[in-house]
Amino acid sequence: MKPSGDPHSPSILVVDDEAIVLSALKETLERDGHHVTATTSPLKALELLRREDFAVIISDHRMPEMMGLDFLIESRKIRPHASRILITAVLSLPTIVEAINKGEIFRFVAKPWLREELSATIRNALHRHQLVTENERLTAQTQDLNARLMVANASLARQVKDLEQKKSALDEANRELSTSYDHSLDLCRRILATYDPYLGGQTKAVVEIAQCMAATDHFNDQERHALRTSAWLCDLGLIGIPRELLRGFRLNPARLSEPERESIQTHPIYSQTLASYVDPSPLLAETIRAHHERFDGEGFPDGLRGLSIPWPARCLAIIVWFVESGLSKDKAINAIMAESGKAFDPEAVRLFLKTTDLVQLPRQVREIMMEELEPGMILANGLYSPHGLLLVGEGQTLSASTISKIRNHNLISAISQRLLVYS
Repeated sequence: MKPSGDPHSPSILVVDDEAIVLSALKETLERDGHHVTATTSPLKALELLRREDFAVIISDHRMPEMMGLDFLIESRKIRPHASRILITAVLSLPTIVEAINKGEIFRFVAKPWLREELSATIRNALHRHQLVTENERLTAQTQDLNARLMVANASLARQVKDLEQKKSALDEANRELSTSYDHSLDLCRRILATYDPYLGGQTKAVVEIAQCMAATDHFNDQERHALRTSAWLCDLGLIGIPRELLRGFRLNPARLSEPERESIQTHPIYSQTLASYVDPSPLLAETIRAHHERFDGEGFPDGLRGLSIPWPARCLAIIVWFVESGLSKDKAINAIMAESGKAFDPEAVRLFLKTTDLVQLPRQVREIMMEELEPGMILANGLYSPHGLLLVGEGQTLSASTISKIRNHNLISAISQRLLVYS
């Protein structure tokens, strides 16, 4: 018989050797809107199963060609996901229960069937087939995704390994580059020392103090690099100065002629040029060029003043002067504090004294920077304006408004005193 019903609904295969029963069963299912294929031969039904899929297989039990239970067992081998229903009136209950438990059949319908019972059984059978089919689809999809994930993970593992190898190679290259950079700096110091041993010793001392100051939190990364590296390279330009002139400048700078003095004062420009072959950093170049500028604008080579001088250069200026002064520690410190606000940036002076520990303070007193002032601190020394006017007295507890006034005054006219507070 030809199939009928809605062609888009799941197909149902009905097998019964009695044509009248088969026709009645087919008509009943089609009234419910099902797409039905009917045949009286279980052998023909098996051929149909091999050619097309069916959601539900309904079979009578007693048939001459093959018993219904045997037919359903064979159909399971061909269409394992189909819901199988056995219709009979003579099969024993134990046999039915065993067949259901083994999964050979989904339901058993007794003859004569009730239409409502049959309709409900068919709906459940179709729903079961839908669940099984969807589960198989999801399982296949999951397996496919797992296979893809395994491939992706393997690819990712290879990429990670490759990246690790590249990172290792890059780290090694960076270490070699860093070592080469450090060797270049040390080579510059050795060149200075070879040209003038005194210069080599001064450079070593300048580097040590610069590293102490750069280790604080008062520099960003670029400023820290500029201060540390400029300490090595700031005097490279002196190689072009005759040794006799350098000795004369150290012993009695006042006796130098104007051309000789100009020759000395241009060495930061030559140092800037030579340093660019080692490190092209713009801030490093500016720091080296400006490390002999004065806070009051009376320095060289460009006459910069105040905050227009790069912060690393303001710090380096104090270090270089301290090392090159040739004075005892105490006299050099007194001279630096006397020049605070004139030759040197007061804030750079404070940082120099704070980090080098060249001045011994009482245990309960510590030195701070202008930016470190906080409400509640108690001043251990008085603060005065450049004209001698007392701004804040010793022992006064600082408030937020007082700190704001101190900082505003410092912007207008730099406060040169050290900032000492009680711990």
